[in-house]
Amino acid sequence: MLFNPLAVLMVEFDLESEVNRLKTETRSIRLRKPRYRSSRLDKHSAELLQLKNAGVSNAEITRWLRSRHIKVSPSTVGRWLKKNG
Repeated sequence: MLFNPLAVLMVEFDLESEVNRLKTETRSIRLRKPRYRSSRLDKHSAELLQLKNAGVSNAEITRWLRSRHIKVSPSTVGRWLKKNG
């Protein structure tokens, strides 16, 4: 009689326990993963909103941020303002 390794694997495989183990791993992975990274612009939210309400363009806000050593594009400013303003 020959040894069949597949027969051993088939006997030891328990579908329900494997499914439960995988589902538990998935939940723990989701809990560890951050939903989003905070934006560099979040620290200056009050100033950005005041500038936008005063009629300053996204390009001008970008220049203002660069004077404070924050390098972002005008489209990033626009997306941030759309989301937060």
